[in-house]
Amino acid sequence: MSVSGDFFQFTGGELNPIDHAIPTTLSVADSWLVSNGSTRVIDRHFARFSGSVTKIQQQDLSGFFDAVVSAIPAEGEWFPRIEFRKEQNPGEQLFFRLRQAPVRTLTCSLWSLDEPDPRVDYQVKGPDLSVCQKLRRKANLHGADEAVILDAHGNVADGALSSIVWWRDDVLCGPDDSTDWLPSITRELVFEMANQAGFETAFVNSRPEDLAGCEVWSLSALQGIRGVTHWQNIPLSNLNRLSSFRKRLALLTNSSQSDDLSIA
Repeated sequence: MSVSGDFFQFTGGELNPIDHAIPTTLSVADSWLVSNGSTRVIDRHFARFSGSVTKIQQQDLSGFFDAVVSAIPAEGEWFPRIEFRKEQNPGEQLFFRLRQAPVRTLTCSLWSLDEPDPRVDYQVKGPDLSVCQKLRRKANLHGADEAVILDAHGNVADGALSSIVWWRDDVLCGPDDSTDWLPSITRELVFEMANQAGFETAFVNSRPEDLAGCEVWSLSALQGIRGVTHWQNIPLSNLNRLSSFRKRLALLTNSSQSDDLSIA
């Protein structure tokens, strides 16, 4: 298997392997972690993908989703990706990548992007993946694991390939809807868990320097919840709630084969 994984095109009602690059760009994509046949809320990932595809073109994706679930091995660590490429001919627009999961870590470091937000469509996962991967590599050159995208006013918008949230005292906070952040399944789950546990939540505009003394997390489908240990010269709080919320998130994991895959 290559670094980019085994590549399939959904044609004729089945996944067919292909061994060449596709010249068209990504219109929509989604990915999730599968560990020994188990995953988190795969139905929400399919619903997000379906919603974005339907805004471009009406499609019945049920057969595609069934084929994808069947193609994921029951053993091993995987990070599959589904793709829709609108520039392809009708009936040839759906793709699947079966990729081995990259290394996962409990913590990470952040670096604030020193340029304007380069994304072209922050509301859809897919079109900006290549750009955001470049932003993360830029953060790596600055000694950090993840880049943080800021809005025009310097407020935290998003991580390059993650969502950024923080705890101010006992309140879980995240960027509000006036800020350009990609709808995140993991962010959605974390706020749901906080509400269920009786914590107050808030959506606010904050600059990185405003988060001094806060416990900061980076969220993604691959990594789950990672505690931020370093963010340039910003003094951050200890990761007091990280362990308990990672345990809560793990409880949401179940068999990818048994999830309810019906998408409205």
